[in-house]
Amino acid sequence: MTATATETGTALQGRHPQRWIILGVICLAQLTVLLDNTVLSVAIPSLTRELHASTADIQWMINAYSLVQSGLLLTAGNAADRYGRKKMLVAGLALFGIGSLTAGLAQSSAQLIAARAGMGVGGALLMTTTLAVVVQIFDDTERVKAIGLWSTVNSLGFAAGPLIGGVMLDHFWWGAIFLVNIPVVAIGLFAVIALVPESKNPQGDRPDLLGALLSTIGMTAVVYAIISGPEHGWTSTQVLASAVTGALVLGVFVLWELRIPHPMLDMHFFRNQRFIGAVAGAILVAFGMGGSLFLLTQHLQFVLGYGPLDAGLRTAPLALTVIALNLTGVGARLLPKIGTPGTIAVGMTLVSAGLASIALLGGDGYGGMLLGLVTMGAGVALSMPAMANAIMGAIPPEKAGVGAGVNGTLAEFGNGLGVAVLGAVLNSRFAALVPTVAGAVSLPAALAAAGSPGERSRISDAFASGLETSQLVGAVAVLAGGLLAAMLLRRAERADEVRAAA
Repeated sequence: MTATATETGTALQGRHPQRWIILGVICLAQLTVLLDNTVLSVAIPSLTRELHASTADIQWMINAYSLVQSGLLLTAGNAADRYGRKKMLVAGLALFGIGSLTAGLAQSSAQLIAARAGMGVGGALLMTTTLAVVVQIFDDTERVKAIGLWSTVNSLGFAAGPLIGGVMLDHFWWGAIFLVNIPVVAIGLFAVIALVPESKNPQGDRPDLLGALLSTIGMTAVVYAIISGPEHGWTSTQVLASAVTGALVLGVFVLWELRIPHPMLDMHFFRNQRFIGAVAGAILVAFGMGGSLFLLTQHLQFVLGYGPLDAGLRTAPLALTVIALNLTGVGARLLPKIGTPGTIAVGMTLVSAGLASIALLGGDGYGGMLLGLVTMGAGVALSMPAMANAIMGAIPPEKAGVGAGVNGTLAEFGNGLGVAVLGAVLNSRFAALVPTVAGAVSLPAALAAAGSPGERSRISDAFASGLETSQLVGAVAVLAGGLLAAMLLRRAERADEVRAAA
């Protein structure tokens, strides 16, 4: 291996002298992306009024970003490994900044949708390269804590987005929520260029262009089906066609990756029990989080009677608990004592207990829900960094970008799956309890169709019962998934111990 290859390859893995400053820089870049995703929901009334946006326009403004980002995560991770993670981080920041400027100055819904799609490309590059850089600059003793702080940014973005959006819209026009990204992107670009070391796969595998195309089309189609399912119906032609197309294209992607000498995603990773255990756990934590937050907003508004902003604020304890525990390094200190399988089992059990608490105690007031939110936050703070570390640890360091892409893709898939499955449980339970308004697919529509105060009360009770059932289903799924992931990871550790002894 040449000196240049060594410098840009795995030799960077370890304690970089400026690692904590670099972590702060890449977390700032990532936070910009995450804030922009949550802040948009607060601006919907302004966009509807000032751009004359239809309901379909609003949905595409929100979904264009997530569709493009989720479809490109694997491709972005592969590009970072091949061409350099620093280069892709700079490119991601630049694309996100240009997209933000275009979005802030948009004069029509079409222009804003196109700008959001461009921001999704930058977001995909940022989400994969930031985690890959963390893996490169921290050694085994500090990596879990660093990944915990990296994952804390997700919770911070979720908690702070609606608040920042509300403040901005109280003083400025809607475009300011995008233009505020520009100075942050400028600072991030300067800091990345000055501080972040370059690293890439020293072997320089040939680009897998067909694999990149197939993964992008397949993931975009699957995510589109998940996003549009609640609106159009899971058995509608549009949703089924998108889901089948995505599944078929991803099947072709797997067959192609198995055949070529330099695959974008090495399918042999899936023979690694450690990798499979971490993958199962990551999907199910995201499943529980995505589905439960989807249900929580409805619970707070339709059952407990809070307005949209108040409902958003009352979900903040979950994110704040994650932030507090990760900043204090609780998970990082616990993991060496009980191991990765034990940490994941404890964390997932807490997430499950939090969901069950919300289901059983949250119907009568906010107190029971608050207990559940804090318990869920503690579980997420323990389990998510441990699982992200397990996924990245099961993949060779030179493939860190692909590993980050896998981690991000699993989170997107799990979130969408949680919304789809738990939403379907809620709707089926609601329709079974109130068959006379089964054609009304939402609580507001059912209440509008009610003929008397007694019937409206019965409908509200049925909806609350449906929420309880769906949250309990989510709790059982998360608990089972956590125990399964812990068992697979423990079995993989034992197999490694046997091989080491031999």
